[in-house]
Amino acid sequence: MTETEKEAVKATAAAGVGAGVGGAGGASVGILELAAAQGTVTGLTAGLAIGVGAFAGALLGLAGYGVYRRLTKPNS
Repeated sequence: MTETEKEAVKATAAAGVGAGVGGAGGASVGILELAAAQGTVTGLTAGLAIGVGAFAGALLGLAGYGVYRRLTKPNS
């Protein structure tokens, strides 16, 4: 496996972990929305909260990986 392929695998893993964490946070928000619903909040909005959380988590995971790469990059 080349270094480029290794970096791609690491970035994908970081995005996956971030999406998992964001999805869990989004699920918490979605469940709270459903619990507080008074007829206006539906499963759709709870699902949207979960999806947005997963997307945000993936973006943060990629951003964190970018910072990690920048910090661990050898100085030339």
